[in-house]
Amino acid sequence: MMNVKICSALIFSWSCVFAAQEASAPVPAKPVSVENEPLHHVVLKNESVVVIHLTLPRGERTLYHIHSHDRVAVPLSSTSITQQVLNEKEGPPSPSEPGTFSALTLPGASYTHRVHNVGTNPYDVLDVELLARPQSPSPVTAARVAAENPSARIYNWVLAPGSASAMHTHARPYLILAVSGFTLKMTAPDGQSGTHEIKRGDFHWVDTKVTHTLSNAGSAEGQILEIELK
Repeated sequence: MMNVKICSALIFSWSCVFAAQEASAPVPAKPVSVENEPLHHVVLKNESVVVIHLTLPRGERTLYHIHSHDRVAVPLSSTSITQQVLNEKEGPPSPSEPGTFSALTLPGASYTHRVHNVGTNPYDVLDVELLARPQSPSPVTAARVAAENPSARIYNWVLAPGSASAMHTHARPYLILAVSGFTLKMTAPDGQSGTHEIKRGDFHWVDTKVTHTLSNAGSAEGQILEIELK
């Protein structure tokens, strides 16, 4: 009889321990919009796009945050990250490297996740949120569409020293973004040109029709993205 009582007491005490542990387990913070996530910083916002800069220290996670638009993600550092969709398990590690980019389509009304930097360097990335999908996409005006989603096309120009892109026209607003630092020369059809020393992560919003070539006037390879609204 004593053994039964002892066993019952032990079972009760362990149940209390488990209940206490469960009660004290951290509850995930309520998801916030990506613009309000503390490590995401808005660096440009207009009626067409929001450009957000995230620097995530190694070992850290963002809060769960909500994306409500198609977007383009442009990594600026080398590390490894995982992503965890709300109410799902954390995904496997994936590399993040400068020179890569992703044209992401919103899978539904919204997308909620958090990011974990499991690499050895800070995770540095520019996230370009595209605020409106067009009812009818504009025609392609350059030969090299490297990626696209329902809201934008990405033109990717990797330029060796002294080389130039084809002459091309942007009939729609676009964001020009430096994936690497170099000396960029832009030339119009009439021969007028301008030269700019650009750094990795520099960007500029253009909302007028432009026809130009992009060339590398420096001594090291450069890479430029043009994210053009459809």
